[in-house]
Amino acid sequence: MNTAPGAVFALNQEMCAGHGRCYGLAPEAFDCDDSGYAFVLEGGGSEMTSTQRDRVIAACPEQAITIAETKEG
Repeated sequence: MNTAPGAVFALNQEMCAGHGRCYGLAPEAFDCDDSGYAFVLEGGGSEMTSTQRDRVIAACPEQAITIAETKEG
């Protein structure tokens, strides 16, 4: 996928099934609520490499994780 430097994650909450792979692989980018469903922390993923972000995206069995679209300029 090769995401841009500084890109952040987006998570489709409706697709999340609470597997926990995202916050297991990237606790600096994700956390979970009391029910075990993930949410993206502020700036989630911006400090990660493209390879690290791609690994997290690929690990989600529900394909609920993407890269947030950023507005430039």
